[in-house]
Amino acid sequence: MAEEVDIKENELLADHPEVLRLLLLDQTTHENIFWATDSYAGLGAGYQWGDPITVGHITGERGNTIQPRSVKSREVQSQRSKDMAEVFTPSWVCNAQNNLADEKWFGRSDVFNHENEDHTWTPTEGKIEFPKGRWKTWRRYVDLNVLEVTCGEGPYLVSRYDTVTGEFIPVGNRIGLLDRKLRIVSENTSDSGEWLEWAKKAFMAQIAYQNTYGYEWQGDSLMLAREAAFCTFIDYYHARFGELPPEHEMTAVAEIISWNLWQMDGLRGVVPGSCHPEKEADLFSPEKPCSGCRTGNIKRHNGSYCRIRDWKGRTGQKKRFVDLIGR
Repeated sequence: MAEEVDIKENELLADHPEVLRLLLLDQTTHENIFWATDSYAGLGAGYQWGDPITVGHITGERGNTIQPRSVKSREVQSQRSKDMAEVFTPSWVCNAQNNLADEKWFGRSDVFNHENEDHTWTPTEGKIEFPKGRWKTWRRYVDLNVLEVTCGEGPYLVSRYDTVTGEFIPVGNRIGLLDRKLRIVSENTSDSGEWLEWAKKAFMAQIAYQNTYGYEWQGDSLMLAREAAFCTFIDYYHARFGELPPEHEMTAVAEIISWNLWQMDGLRGVVPGSCHPEKEADLFSPEKPCSGCRTGNIKRHNGSYCRIRDWKGRTGQKKRFVDLIGR
């Protein structure tokens, strides 16, 4: 799986069955994420817009059903762009924008890499230096909250491959926001125990994976983003220690990913398609769209509001995403 752009669900099922189950789980509904696209309807029952994505639907003979956008035919790419405005950003653009955010935080440019005129980049050599003072430390950088909205396959968060060209990107050249955090963790921890602590969690604080978020409408793209995040964890651990992480740690990270990368209608804050018409008290009156859809008030929808987990709270409290907007 090390240099596979298209992560094989059959391999996940064989090697990490519990991980595959978690990567398909919707923590809001306690069911599986669903297709939310008609791209697979031609495959028959179980592949319609509202059908859940099950292990059986994407393994065995159907093991190549979900593929990255770059692997899909141009016809399918074009149709999805028309239907859902699905247009992915090349890695050099993601890198440039992520670099701007880091330039503001660090107070200097070219922190993680130098951008070249031909849209490539050259990683900086040596250990990343942090600003002088007590506030901007490597731990605080790892603890920053980041969110990719309508994340698709998650190119701003993890960059195992260029989502436009399909080119695999080696660990040392990756530019995602989570990639940067894991580089920092690898440079500043002394052993695998400390690495895992900071890559996953420490004393219920939001660390690395626990403060890296993204949401997506379409179930197949969300699954690809989740798989990429999971394999990124393995890639960086292997690059640092020359072996795979313990199985229970991989399962723990998969659970965090199932919370932090979730399926949502970003305009409404609810599970896609979950808003429904409302009846007036008068049974003979026509149905109306839900209050939120009528008024544009994101707090008044009658659909299933998506919940995420507050990893900083002692109990890991679950909160509606819309209640965090503006905080």
